[in-house]
Amino acid sequence: MSALPPYVLALKERVAYLPDEQVERVLHAFEVGAHAHAGQERRSGEPYITHPVAVAGILAELGLDAETIIAAILHDTLEDTRLSRDALAAEFGEVVADLVDGVTKLDKMHFGSRQEADAESFRKMLLAMARDLRVILIKLADRLHNMRTLGAKDAESRRRIALETLEIFAPIAQRLGMNKFKAELQDLGFRALYPDRYRVISERIRAAIGNRREAIGKIEAALSARLAADHLQCRVVGRIKSPWSIYSKMRGDHKSFAQMMDVYGFRVVVDTAMNCYMALGAVHTLYKPVDRRFKDFIAIPKANGYQSLHTVLLGPFGAPIEVQIRTAEMDSVAERGVAAHWAYKTDSGPANSAQVRAREWLSSLADSQSSTASPAEFIENVKIDLFPDEVYLFTPRGDILALPRNATALDFAYAVHTDVGHHAVAARVDKKLLPLRARLESGQSVEIITAPSAVPNPAWLDSVVTGKARTAIRQHLKHLQHEDAVDFGHRMLDRALDALGSSLDGIPSAVLDRFLEASRFRRLEELLSDIGLGNRMPDMVASQLLASRGDVAGGTPQPSTHARENIHITGAERGVLSFANCCHPLPGDDIVGYLSSGKGIVVHREECPNVIELRKSPERCVAIEWDRDVQGDYRAQLRVEAANRPGALATVAAAIAAADSNIENVEYVERDATAATLLFSLEVKSRKHLADVIRRIRRTGVVSGAYRYPL
Repeated sequence: MSALPPYVLALKERVAYLPDEQVERVLHAFEVGAHAHAGQERRSGEPYITHPVAVAGILAELGLDAETIIAAILHDTLEDTRLSRDALAAEFGEVVADLVDGVTKLDKMHFGSRQEADAESFRKMLLAMARDLRVILIKLADRLHNMRTLGAKDAESRRRIALETLEIFAPIAQRLGMNKFKAELQDLGFRALYPDRYRVISERIRAAIGNRREAIGKIEAALSARLAADHLQCRVVGRIKSPWSIYSKMRGDHKSFAQMMDVYGFRVVVDTAMNCYMALGAVHTLYKPVDRRFKDFIAIPKANGYQSLHTVLLGPFGAPIEVQIRTAEMDSVAERGVAAHWAYKTDSGPANSAQVRAREWLSSLADSQSSTASPAEFIENVKIDLFPDEVYLFTPRGDILALPRNATALDFAYAVHTDVGHHAVAARVDKKLLPLRARLESGQSVEIITAPSAVPNPAWLDSVVTGKARTAIRQHLKHLQHEDAVDFGHRMLDRALDALGSSLDGIPSAVLDRFLEASRFRRLEELLSDIGLGNRMPDMVASQLLASRGDVAGGTPQPSTHARENIHITGAERGVLSFANCCHPLPGDDIVGYLSSGKGIVVHREECPNVIELRKSPERCVAIEWDRDVQGDYRAQLRVEAANRPGALATVAAAIAAADSNIENVEYVERDATAATLLFSLEVKSRKHLADVIRRIRRTGVVSGAYRYPL
């Protein structure tokens, strides 16, 4: 081997933790990569091979295995050189070839921003991570070195790459527990995206630290002395907030720079988890702790495996002191996340908690994407998981579940199991009965109450924040909608065929199959669902089927001699039925249905002013009527003319409640010194129930009029 360049010698030193034969494999990979990239240069003018070697060096600092280091050196060969995958596999094995192939596919992805990310590409990236975490580790190291050498790019490229780094790659590094990577990616991205803001904040940080160096030294010495007095071996280091951290908190918390810097931060590293708690007691005797500012992430680790004790103390200089207490191993995991104590195969030793949690997260993503039809919907769920601020909750058995901030009891139910979520009716939180939409706080014990008859409804989507709950509810609603649409489509098509003197059973299967094939439907169910959702008109489908059978002469259908029957609705068909807000139809009203494309049947009252316009499209009008067995609550509006005096609103509200009706909303329409007009939105069961509510209101003696609105 000829004399190695300095950057390769540096890599050789960094991989010295590997056995000698693996170090030789790494150096051989350099030779293969250098030959493949011969003649290629970076924008800076350096030989191209310096980049993959630098990426390998970053991963070597994390102590990763030889296969990952080799794949990093060769990660651009399949994309940018003539080296084939087969040659790569023959030389270095299938695992290295798979890693390089995985990184190559990621390199082809381009993201505008987190919001505008190409959903399908992002999905592929996360699934590549699920197959082998080392793929994303190489990609993150590749991105980190590119950010370190971003100066060679033009201004527009710098901004695009910086934005992509801040909104895609830094959050992934954080979710994998790789805080050191995350912090450097964020600061480099901040410097490239907002160079002036970065410069100003960096200069002010340096000035603030210089002014407070003496105070920091005194606090550090006091902490060290107090811990030594308790015979605790420890390392105390001052923590300095990064420019990006300060900038994002200034924006998010609306705080000034002075407020952000008016905090002293220290990290205490001890030898055992037990001594973490001993150290906590020691620092609490030195300075008074601030109430409600203690967090135990050792007993309850964060979702990315992070463990530490956090406490805030009242310091000697009138400013709070933030202290993190952890073991050396916890410190390593906090800095390096999934890469700490690397254990890829289960037979090579137990993976650390960060790896276990990362794999659980990625496994849940793989499950989620298999049941999510839309890539954009999948990304929406991933965003929630990538940017969590967690709450930690206990099941009745004492198990711990981590959910994003603002999670509700319904999110908790779906986190326990999808079936528990589907049949949830209420929650017992710290032994108090609460509704499913109740938001949860860390430390609460939650028990979900279920009922076999309970099923998800569309309103649940407004009450959940987790991707798992959202996906499960949408899947259930889509299934319900499909079933309802098939049922309605069948009834409407039968009715249309009956009007032409035929029936669906009377259509030969060969004719039906030809029609389905021509219409690009695989099954009859799909055609019926399309009719039920209002995408196809039943009369037109009926005419086409009969024409195909040869029953229509000269294009004129043969009408039936008996009248069409109305389609009966129970109100339970909410998957394909909706009730018009312009007239709020109730059971007992004369109604008409209108087929709205993609929505199914929109139900109006016969006397609704909009029905005149709707009847101009007779092919979309559906003859419907209420079934005897009507279910559920329906919205109605009441206009009430009441005396404008204290207690009048309460009296009317009490009358509504006495009639077993629920008030959804109330607003003043008009108001003067003597009278007020109020508009109530109510839930009632039928037209008769509404009439009972109106009678009770009129008997209160505080109203001059109460009537349904609109009339």
